[in-house]
Amino acid sequence: MTLLRVESVTKKFGGVTANQDVSFEVKAGQIVGLIGPNGAGKTTMFNAIAGYAPPTSGDIWFDGKKVSAFTPEQCARAGIGRTFQVARTFTSMTALENVMVGAFLNNRSVGHARRTANELLQFVNLGRFADKPAGSMTISEQRRLAVARALALHPKLLLMDEVMAGLNPTEVKDMVDVVLKIRDKGIACLIVEHVLEGIMPIADAIVVLDYGKKIAEGRPEEVSNNPQVIAAYLGEE
Repeated sequence: MTLLRVESVTKKFGGVTANQDVSFEVKAGQIVGLIGPNGAGKTTMFNAIAGYAPPTSGDIWFDGKKVSAFTPEQCARAGIGRTFQVARTFTSMTALENVMVGAFLNNRSVGHARRTANELLQFVNLGRFADKPAGSMTISEQRRLAVARALALHPKLLLMDEVMAGLNPTEVKDMVDVVLKIRDKGIACLIVEHVLEGIMPIADAIVVLDYGKKIAEGRPEEVSNNPQVIAAYLGEE
């Protein structure tokens, strides 16, 4: 079943076109990678899907509803969770309190939020940090904390923006393990990523943007051998 459908989305900022006529789908339970060189329009696409920057034209459908004009809160309530390129944690709050913030969106019970937060910290292998300030955690740990907070929204789709960037191989493996566990829970993942060795082995499909346009889409092995994709990443001879 198609969960997310992006239809001919264009996003302009004044005279700059960040996304141009982009279409793709994410099915329920899929891991889809959204890749491309710097400035390709990947984060702009995320912002459109999550309600932060509605498209100039085109439509976005989620779980059977047109969400193109939804606010970020409406998108979150509809079942779209997201993380950001820079881990936006509340550094003076504990890891547990950070995740509780997400849990409060759908349930105002402190007890429920605490239970949810504890479960999700264990899920992302951060249980030992429950009572420690988020600011004392490494970048890798803060990224997983941001994932836990987004999961507290009980999303059907999780948008993950460069969660593996700047991590060492062990930390990348830890994040990959978390992504696979999320997929096993039936939650679809749309992942913007530059660390191709992290996303390629686990993705069901890859969408490639370059200069705001979609230049390729398909299985990872198809995309990695696509001449346009190779040229976009490595340049023409």
